[in-house]
Amino acid sequence: MALTTFQGPVRSLGGFYSQGPATVVDITASTTLSPTSHAGRILAVGGTLAANVTLTLPAINVTANPTTSGPGQDPSTANNEGVTYTIWVPTTIATSSLKIGTNGTDKFVGSLLSVDTDSSGAVVGFTAASTNDFINLNGTTTGGVAGTWIQIVAIAANKYMVTGVVLGTGTVATPFADS
Repeated sequence: MALTTFQGPVRSLGGFYSQGPATVVDITASTTLSPTSHAGRILAVGGTLAANVTLTLPAINVTANPTTSGPGQDPSTANNEGVTYTIWVPTTIATSSLKIGTNGTDKFVGSLLSVDTDSSGAVVGFTAASTNDFINLNGTTTGGVAGTWIQIVAIAANKYMVTGVVLGTGTVATPFADS
């Protein structure tokens, strides 16, 4: 089925599910994410990952075609409020790093749970500071061990909500940073 647009609430008594090869997108190089190619899918980052890969989130646009515009809203709207990106690390990021960043104006809100996967098993929560616009995973202390997952949602103007579990080794440290 092609791209389908609904106007108004959609109700399913049996739920919705995605399946098939297009539901997981493999990313091995720096990529600018887009709602049409990446949102609502699982973004598998790892394996043959090139060194210093950056995933760039699109600028949040909450003003284009607001819900108050009435019937006939444009199905090609640039408004991306509510768009969700799920990032999964299936293979530990070796000596390379993975950076997830915004345009600098948009910031992260929310938190990530960091789990030390080596002998200590320590669990620490890290909250994004008001200036944080990057999440940096290094494969060790800031996360990126196989099984790491992060979900990012455009929730308001200049605000990406983040949640997830980053797996690391050694004394875990915050993955949040400023550009």
